[in-house]
Amino acid sequence: MNHLEKRLGRQRAHFDSGATRPLSRRETALRRLLRALDQSEGDLLAALERDLGKHPFEGYETEVGLVRQHLRYTLAHLHRWARPKLAAVSPLHFPAGGFIRPEPRGLVLIIAPWNYPVQLCLIPLIDAIAAGNCAVLKPSEGAPATAQALCRLLRLALPEGWASCVPGGVETTRALLAERFDYIFFTGGQRVGKIVMRAAAEHLTPVTLELGGKSPCIVAPSADIPLAARRILWGKLLGAGQTCVAPDYLLVHRSVKEALVAELRRQLALLCPDFAHNKDYPRLVSERAFDRLAGLLIGRTPLVGGGVCREERRIEPTVIEAEPGDPLLKEELFGPLLPLVCFDRLGDAIRLVRAGEKSLALYLFTRSAGTVRRVCEQLSFGGGCVNDTVVQMAGNTLPFGGVGASGMGRYHGPHGFLAMSHQKPVVLRGQLALPVRYPPYGEKLDLLKLLLR
Repeated sequence: MNHLEKRLGRQRAHFDSGATRPLSRRETALRRLLRALDQSEGDLLAALERDLGKHPFEGYETEVGLVRQHLRYTLAHLHRWARPKLAAVSPLHFPAGGFIRPEPRGLVLIIAPWNYPVQLCLIPLIDAIAAGNCAVLKPSEGAPATAQALCRLLRLALPEGWASCVPGGVETTRALLAERFDYIFFTGGQRVGKIVMRAAAEHLTPVTLELGGKSPCIVAPSADIPLAARRILWGKLLGAGQTCVAPDYLLVHRSVKEALVAELRRQLALLCPDFAHNKDYPRLVSERAFDRLAGLLIGRTPLVGGGVCREERRIEPTVIEAEPGDPLLKEELFGPLLPLVCFDRLGDAIRLVRAGEKSLALYLFTRSAGTVRRVCEQLSFGGGCVNDTVVQMAGNTLPFGGVGASGMGRYHGPHGFLAMSHQKPVVLRGQLALPVRYPPYGEKLDLLKLLLR
């Protein structure tokens, strides 16, 4: 038995002992995690800056602060979420009642990405602990300093039985996926998501897959153009566009194209001057990522931005005019590039979006309630915003997750607790029983129809 198998065996034994089931113990574990998060805040922010060039403000806004908020929200609502809920049963079984009891799944594997390594590690972990599970956390090797900081935080916060941190590269992930878990929570790209799903299928392990895709941003003729430009650009500046819900391409009504482009130029000068040395603007994660994105700019004339600096691994937020069928519209860009396609009728924009896979996010800028209604009725997407970008994933009350090729499963707030729980239904029968259900059936069909109408 290797080291990994021994570790997983200890965690499974801890779960089987029932130590994680009492709500009081779950609350204690979450409070310990909250204290450790507060103690580790500086360590985590420094690691994010070292790995990804994230300014401490952005590190707290999109990572540490969101985790802290989620922890406090979970502690405030855990008792209500975990309470068995009464449920009605069929009149055929009168007298009877029913209830649904949330119970933990068991040992949960959490595989996190490099782009938001704190948030996307710890929020699923909080949900797993709240639901009474034990968890194995696999942080991304793409953010090595943050991975080590997360391991230190976990050692400070929780005994290994509750949660363990397993850093490493592809071989470590492969070894973990070969083991049997009771639930797998994966955040990352579609290619690896398929690998995770195939591995889970070997053990019939349920999964949550938080993937990505090409998230459109539609700018209708009634849009507030200065507002749209500022908020679109903000959504692209976060993480230097390395965000699964970043706007990935613009669909702009032809009548407002020139005004939008002019306003994007103005906002770029305000929000990201001197992009190469701007400490508010994160770096691309690797030279490989830089080279891929810079290569897509070759031979193109940007409408907005276009600057590149290989030494600092930064590319200026860049808007590029495109047409349907352009290679830039095929794959998720995952960077600060933003193709722009014009449309003349809203139906044209809707058809272009529907021609691709269902997206993780969709953004719409308009002052028309009819446009909002039509887009929401005719397009399927994981979640989105009207007159803003990205903020749909920041709260605790709205579910977050994909649809179709952009993922499966929901989490955040109560939805995360539900994802990490098995909702166990139980029927409580009385001693009396209606004889109608028992043979011989004879002339009972009309009575059965009356009971089951």
